[in-house]
Amino acid sequence: MLELLSVHAGFGLKIECKGDIEVDFHHSTEDVGIALGLALKEALGDKKGIQRFADKVIPMDECAALLALDISGRPYVNFDCQNELSYGKIGDFDAELVEEFLRAFANNAGLNIYVKLLAKGNKHHEAEAIFKALAQCLRAATKIVSDKIPSSKGVL
Repeated sequence: MLELLSVHAGFGLKIECKGDIEVDFHHSTEDVGIALGLALKEALGDKKGIQRFADKVIPMDECAALLALDISGRPYVNFDCQNELSYGKIGDFDAELVEEFLRAFANNAGLNIYVKLLAKGNKHHEAEAIFKALAQCLRAATKIVSDKIPSSKGVL
């Protein structure tokens, strides 16, 4: 999923994580989300010139995800996929960790994210649609479109 994020966002990404995966993937997933969120926040600086907002609907085979993003500095995640991705496995990975990653990432990057599965199916396909939608939103929202901070208050 992180490779999808890198490829579809157009971001270079190199991650190394040594965690307690013999217990489970929870802490490692959360820690990677925290690290990526902090890295994005640092890379965006004062956010001068960015598009700021983006939304995408991305299909993956039988599934489709809608994701809307605001690089507002006010973190919040509305994950309207609990029934689909709150239980079960994607290989050895607990499906519920998709939401955990998004929360850690958003909280540390200062993102407001809304995500909804429009069409359900295979859990791997659901997760893939979400990560591709996130990536496409990040690509669009971080695009430089002006020389101003995109806020009526002049700060994000």
